[in-house]
Amino acid sequence: MTSFQDKAILAEHAIRGVLPPTPLQRNVHLSEAFGADIWLKREDLSPVRSYKLRGAFNAMRKVLAGDPGKADFVCASAGNHAQGVAYMCKYFQVKGTIFMPVTTPQQKIDKTRIFGGEHIEISLVGDYFDDTLRAAQAYCADIDGHFLSPFDDEDVIEGQATVAVEIEAQLGGMPDRIILPVGGGGLSAGVRSYVGDRCALTFVEPIGGACLLAALQAGGPVDLRKVDTFADGAAVGRIGVRTFDRLRDVSLVDMIQVSEDRLCITMLEMLNIEGVVLEPAGALAIDALKDLREQIAGKQVVCVASGGNFDFERLPEVKERAQRFAGLKKYFVLRMPQRPGALKEFLGILGPEDDISRFEYLKKSARNFGSVLIGLETKRAENFDALLSKLEAAGFTYTDITDDEILAQFLI
Repeated sequence: MTSFQDKAILAEHAIRGVLPPTPLQRNVHLSEAFGADIWLKREDLSPVRSYKLRGAFNAMRKVLAGDPGKADFVCASAGNHAQGVAYMCKYFQVKGTIFMPVTTPQQKIDKTRIFGGEHIEISLVGDYFDDTLRAAQAYCADIDGHFLSPFDDEDVIEGQATVAVEIEAQLGGMPDRIILPVGGGGLSAGVRSYVGDRCALTFVEPIGGACLLAALQAGGPVDLRKVDTFADGAAVGRIGVRTFDRLRDVSLVDMIQVSEDRLCITMLEMLNIEGVVLEPAGALAIDALKDLREQIAGKQVVCVASGGNFDFERLPEVKERAQRFAGLKKYFVLRMPQRPGALKEFLGILGPEDDISRFEYLKKSARNFGSVLIGLETKRAENFDALLSKLEAAGFTYTDITDDEILAQFLI
């Protein structure tokens, strides 16, 4: 029987007809920052700016090799998987139907259409992905097509393992550690199955989509009660059955859950310092370095930058979340006296590094007072301690709503 490692190597040879190996680049900035030899596996530089093309290619080539007449492929995706499938439908000259939620941003729909051209049809169904998935599977059964899972498929897992095959070839051996993002588990299951115990592995999930952690704690795949879709490339509500079978004995010590807000700091640093555009999920492995400083000191480490499909319309949100996490931006509801000079008095309390980013009267709560929504930015987090002390000494009352999800949702 052919081993998984041999299958992954064969898949890596086959995929050379589609794309060259993605770059493996030593990053000087990160290496110096963490006292280690840090390399980035740049999956964001693939033709579709993510690794998803690998699994789609491998699954489709195997289906077509076994049944050349099986030319109807179906998938459900709002992001990278859709683009990978579309790209491979055009490559193999076969028909694909891609189901996407009605709420999918037009930019993603347009990119998917460009990659697939006349070989794909895009069907917008459902407000939520679960509705989209059910519609895609029902359609696939009706036409007797082949459903291409984004991760829960042995051929997809095998295709994603080609990332590790390339890393080994490019380094001339295995590094001390590979850090991987985890969504539905296709990439992590494939890399782990190929690597075995030849190097340490760290698996990184967004806190709002930690489906592998939930499955490990429950002893099997479970539905997350709530999913934060910010890191959409890894925000999966339930890990795959097949992927979990390959990950069920992962130690919790080898897992990290990353805050979506902290992730924004890493995205901005990579953009501003390195000129590297990463989507939230694509920055997970790099962000996890902050939690591994002691373990990786002096070691050779590869971070898989899994994707770079980032819509720059989201940049203000990324900056906002990064500033709030770093303590450089806060929002308050301020009780402002309705008397001449009150606003001037408040402005005089602000320090030289403080700036007003938002100022909005909400209502007058009494004849002599009014409520003001105010957003403040500063250059150093400790500046807020001095500012709030001055406010209290001056008799201003306030409520900090920065971390109040309900109020922030309506007011900010």
